[in-house]
Amino acid sequence: MSKPTDNYKVIAFNKRARFDYELIEIVEAGIILMGSEVKSLRLGKTSINEAFIGEYKEEGNDAIGLYLLNATISPYPQARNFGHVEKRPRQLLMRKRQMNKFLGSIRKKGMTIVPLRLYFNGKGLAKLEIALARGKQTHDKRAAIKDRDWGREKARVLKGG
Repeated sequence: MSKPTDNYKVIAFNKRARFDYELIEIVEAGIILMGSEVKSLRLGKTSINEAFIGEYKEEGNDAIGLYLLNATISPYPQARNFGHVEKRPRQLLMRKRQMNKFLGSIRKKGMTIVPLRLYFNGKGLAKLEIALARGKQTHDKRAAIKDRDWGREKARVLKGG
């Protein structure tokens, strides 16, 4: 599991990802942003709750890569509007071997790639923690709720006694 350094600032966190998906492999990816998007991120004006990672082919560019889709980054109020669209596809930066592994998994094995958190690392670069995941069934989610409740109850009993 890739772990960010100690001095990082989390901007957005996807709480539902660990509940809805079984996480198989977690990696860190860079993200290509415009200047006004970075300033907006520093203000915390973003959401990755509805976001997902997928293939996207831009016009005029034959390269296929992984993109952050449906993530909301609000426009920076003091910047002029230089084409800042809130939900535009944003390209992820990963090693080619890692990207091909993830692409192969989502094509052949029916898995998905979910964003877990968006943060600035120690150098001030925006990074996205993503995970290769498999969707949980309803009964798996119920079991997770039951285990979590039992853990809380057990902690209460141990603390009180």
